[in-house]
Amino acid sequence: MTQKLFEPITLRGVTARNRIWIPPMCQYSVLKHDGVATDWHMVHLGGLARGGAGVVIVEATGVTPEGRISPKDLGLWNDEQRDALAPIVSFMHSMGAKAAIQLAHAGRKGGVWPEWGPWGTDRHGSLAPEDGGWETVAPSAIAFPGLAVPRALDQAGIDGVVAAFRAAARRAIEAGFDMVEVHGAHGYLLHEFLSPLSNQRTDSYGGSLENRARLLLEVTDAVRSEVGDAVPVLVRLSATDWTDGGLTIDDTVQFVSWLKERGVDLIDVTTGGNVIAQIPSGPGYQVPFASEIRHRTGVPTAAVGMINEPFQAEQILVTGQADVVLLGRQTMRDPNFPIRAAQILRHPEPPIPPAYARAY
Repeated sequence: MTQKLFEPITLRGVTARNRIWIPPMCQYSVLKHDGVATDWHMVHLGGLARGGAGVVIVEATGVTPEGRISPKDLGLWNDEQRDALAPIVSFMHSMGAKAAIQLAHAGRKGGVWPEWGPWGTDRHGSLAPEDGGWETVAPSAIAFPGLAVPRALDQAGIDGVVAAFRAAARRAIEAGFDMVEVHGAHGYLLHEFLSPLSNQRTDSYGGSLENRARLLLEVTDAVRSEVGDAVPVLVRLSATDWTDGGLTIDDTVQFVSWLKERGVDLIDVTTGGNVIAQIPSGPGYQVPFASEIRHRTGVPTAAVGMINEPFQAEQILVTGQADVVLLGRQTMRDPNFPIRAAQILRHPEPPIPPAYARAY
């Protein structure tokens, strides 16, 4: 009997070998602050593919220089960055995994000191210009707590964001990626437009739910038109702001219904990140949001958030709460989690690389 975790899943023409996927996890490991992938990214991402994951999603990758969270983030606004990612994608393919990339614009949460590494570990908040910082942008000139006040985007700036996502999507396909994810969560630019807590515009990009979703839908349309009909497009959304007056699950269900009309193939469901909030976390604490979106819209979902054990992950899928599970911190602790899960669940064909077979 094949366990649900190890059933292949097909989105459009792309089939992943199993339903244990790696979510995008920021590494803050670009050495020259130029957005170009390094040996670290090859070893990190390649190791996760070797460990048996069905899909590995590359970290939030800036579509413009000012779209990065920090200067140590990956970028995909030029061909040098594309060419550095291509061999990493090729290696992930050689390990049997599909490769995806999350395209992102950090908005008002950009231009900050990285969380770790030899540069910036003792500093926090927004970078000053003399330290390599930049002016951030947002739907409205409202700062994230502790960060610099952003500049509200005008129409030309909004058009530039859409064009940047389109160009980055083209480069992603040229680098060999099988799927593209649009980052609309965690308080970054597209989420900032979606949420009334950060969007106080009075033009066609603010006010009503439909207006606040306009930029996300324009970006999604641009990405879809660039990658073509054969490539799955994923969207990551924060299902709730966990704050009165912010986004609710009902809002997100409506967003997903509009995304469904645009051919989005899977919603990567997370929560929070746009404002400081009290979030009641615990094992699987975000899974109910993925389940509700899946059942109310009919769109496949990925569940994320403290999914740490094989039986827990299997139960989420068997009970129809999600179509895929995303394991982040757990796979950093144990990059071979998919292989271990296969053994624990007694799956007859664990995803073991041939060179490692003697160890099992």
